[in-house]
Amino acid sequence: KGRDFHIRILLPLDFQLKNARIECSWHLKKILHGYGHILKQRLHSCPDLVSFMVELKTVLEIALKKTRDTHTPWPPEYYSCLVRDIEILGWNKVTYVDTGLTTIKLKAEDSCGRQHLITLKLNAKYPTEPPVCLVDLPVRFAVSWTPQSSLLDIYNQFLAALEMLKEFWDTMDEIDGKTWVLEPENPTRSATTRRIAIGNNVLVNIEVDPQHPSMLPECYFLGADHVVNPLRTKLNNNMHLWDPEISLLQNLKDLLDIDFPSRAVLEKSDFAKDCGICYAYRLNGATPDQVCDEPRCGQPFHQACLYEWLQGLPSSRQSFNVIFGECPYCNK
Repeated sequence: KGRDFHIRILLPLDFQLKNARIECSWHLKKILHGYGHILKQRLHSCPDLVSFMVELKTVLEIALKKTRDTHTPWPPEYYSCLVRDIEILGWNKVTYVDTGLTTIKLKAEDSCGRQHLITLKLNAKYPTEPPVCLVDLPVRFAVSWTPQSSLLDIYNQFLAALEMLKEFWDTMDEIDGKTWVLEPENPTRSATTRRIAIGNNVLVNIEVDPQHPSMLPECYFLGADHVVNPLRTKLNNNMHLWDPEISLLQNLKDLLDIDFPSRAVLEKSDFAKDCGICYAYRLNGATPDQVCDEPRCGQPFHQACLYEWLQGLPSSRQSFNVIFGECPYCNK
């Protein structure tokens, strides 16, 4: 029927097909409901895995033919009410609507010209019950709803929420535009953290409060101790100089007494150094965040790579959950 399904067949240690276990998605499990005894019988009688797969395909095709769409149409009042609400709101604000008229995506623009989307998932009791609202915001979006409410009310509440977050996004846009942000690579509007390059193998991880974006953010420095410790000291000593009237980025520059590397002069590759063990930048989503403290070395490593490397060295020693050993690059 032109549909793809993923299954996993777990064979026992003796590789006997009759004792195999089948794992699949809940959707496929639902389709094959009632065919379990046939599948068990096929597992027992099929000589090999290939012939079982052929029989499984046959069983699945029969099951799909017998699976009728049990979706009952929603009451006509639902559709007439929904179409009326969309017309009041304006079709120009709709970017997507599914064929069943149950999922609608609306676009909105804040006062700074930033584009935003809100996805509404409706149920048959609309407008008595509100739709589920999916938004890309850093704070919870709670809709105020009565049976008399409409899509226009949700849309206006969404616009109000966007305006409340204007200062937060101004702050994040300035950081993204004027510094080298290494993480996240493509930040969503809900992302509150940024990992910013300060220098070669020196980063600061900041977490901004979306409701108080002009306040001092959570700061966590990554890099060799001889570089990071002076930065921590400056931040602690100058914390009282934080001025909520100027931008967060300017405050960080003043407190740390630094200039963030310019996007105009340097490339991202100047900071995003690969791990000295696996020679990759990303490993299962993680980036190299362990840096050798030797000033002439400063080579970064993934924590997992470094741990595995040090565990294999006879000269390494471990105390509780900390492992000590020599740098794979400079042997310090």
